[in-house]
Amino acid sequence: MTDTPERTARGMNGLIARRGREAVSPALGVLALLRARSRPAMTARRVSGALTIVSYNVHKCVGVDKRFDPARIAEVIAETGADIVALQEADRRLGRRVGLLDMATVERRTGLRLVPLSTTPGGHGWHGNALLVRVGQPAGVRRLTLPGGEPRGAVIADLELPAGRIRVVAAHLGLLKRHRERQAAAILAALAEDPEVPTVVLGDLNEWRPGQRSSLGALERSFGHARASPPTFPSRLPVLALDRMFWNRPGLVAAVEAHDTPLARLASDHLPLRARLDPAILAGGAALDGASEAA
Repeated sequence: MTDTPERTARGMNGLIARRGREAVSPALGVLALLRARSRPAMTARRVSGALTIVSYNVHKCVGVDKRFDPARIAEVIAETGADIVALQEADRRLGRRVGLLDMATVERRTGLRLVPLSTTPGGHGWHGNALLVRVGQPAGVRRLTLPGGEPRGAVIADLELPAGRIRVVAAHLGLLKRHRERQAAAILAALAEDPEVPTVVLGDLNEWRPGQRSSLGALERSFGHARASPPTFPSRLPVLALDRMFWNRPGLVAAVEAHDTPLARLASDHLPLRARLDPAILAGGAALDGASEAA
């Protein structure tokens, strides 16, 4: 989503309406207040052998206090303990698409490195989608220009990790339902052109509704493996699950959660979405869906 200051729960309907969305029930405001009072701060949890994958809309490094601060974003990424990170809004939207992150600080704090995606000197990604990895090398990258009324894109990256190959599809979908439906179809069409490998689709997919009302039905049917996403927006009172993950192997992804810490609530209008990857699935090992959830 685009620039949004922190809103009270009472103003949630107006917030969504101004973005061209369908109105959200006022009951969500009450839910947000209850969540804010009861939610404990979350910190990164390492599981032996597991990899951590994260999606994070960094809001052009502008926090809910309207302050541009790339160092805060670097610290939040470090908090997540991520091995793979898909970022949205990592580049300037208008003019020359230069990157907004301090990548020297990110690499020093996290060990993560940019996958080369940008076609603009000094850029981080493609239509604001950047991809960072701690280990392994990109084996192939495709840049998709997605259909719709506003500039949107997705990246398909094959990564060779020590455990095996994984395909990561990083996307930031549009604000209108009909555009998201077309964009999801375009991603699926591109994936159908390549041999199937363990794949995760993640990003700010701008859809909070499950089931038949969702614009992501085609992704849900095609991938078949996704749990209910936790709310990640707005970061101070998260009630909307705009950030999502889908995967195509049972047990490939587990423990999907919002990374909710005091700094994360301030640094961007989205919380990071983080999960565990099971390396055994990348290596061709078998796992039951959800078997690693209790690990």
